[in-house]
Amino acid sequence: MTFETVFSLGQTALELGLISSLTVLALFLSYSMLNVCDLSTDGCFTLGATVGAAVAIAGHPWLSLGMAMLAGVTSGFIVAVLQTKMGINSLLAGIIVNTALYSVNIGVMHNASVLNMFQTVTVFTKLRDALDGTFLAPFSKLLIALIAVILVVVFLALFLRTRIGLAIRATGNNPAMVRSSSINPVVTTIIGLCISNAFTALSGCLLAQANKSVNIDIGSGMVTIALASLLIGGVFAGKRKIPLQACGAVLGAIIFRLVYTVALRFNMPAFMLKFVSAVIVIIAIAGPYLKQQFPMLRRRLQHGRGGQEGEAAC
Repeated sequence: MTFETVFSLGQTALELGLISSLTVLALFLSYSMLNVCDLSTDGCFTLGATVGAAVAIAGHPWLSLGMAMLAGVTSGFIVAVLQTKMGINSLLAGIIVNTALYSVNIGVMHNASVLNMFQTVTVFTKLRDALDGTFLAPFSKLLIALIAVILVVVFLALFLRTRIGLAIRATGNNPAMVRSSSINPVVTTIIGLCISNAFTALSGCLLAQANKSVNIDIGSGMVTIALASLLIGGVFAGKRKIPLQACGAVLGAIIFRLVYTVALRFNMPAFMLKFVSAVIVIIAIAGPYLKQQFPMLRRRLQHGRGGQEGEAAC
């Protein structure tokens, strides 16, 4: 394998890691801060991709980012209303919306399962043309993904320190205390899910334009990937300050993509990639627990070995 090949693979993994990290940051807000497991992530990711692609094909690549985020806000609002105003369990609300979004996404794609964007001007081609002739031109995808991630991380770092941001964090920690403090947890839940789904939709929009195509399954498994990345990032960030936790989530997404890229280089069959994702998730979730249990297991083994040696001496 040549250096150029390794560099190209690393750049691609970094680009995809940064783009998917927007979804990880969305789960960081909804799952880690608000303590809501939103299972509409897959459908919302695809919604952002389809809406963004449709607007870009219509000739408005920059507007596609805003429209995709607006679609994500709508999706998050519906999920929040179902669980706060209609008494539906948060997991079930996410599943219901995720199911409904499949039909919505097909409708946005004009009853097709694939949208081709090879002749479409995207935000990446816009920036590449603007940087034409400079050494940064080949890194247009990386630059836009990096700028988007930096903006989202800065937004979360500042937003979660505001009054409403602190209320969202308090809602995730202790909803009963929030109610007794005259803070409406319905409002905080709605705001939190609207923002998080906006980030998820933005991630889908950028991936669609980076790939120059959209299919109805583009968001399949994103909630699994994002959760695994979030947990991997938690190993590095721990319980530190919000900006460091957000940066840890981004780092987790990049590491996941690097591992995914390495798995692809082993000529692994396409049908095994979901299995690889599941294994990474198991390691990310069970790893910290097994690390805590290892000293206890070692003591048990030593104790058992000592007892056997004592019996042998007798």
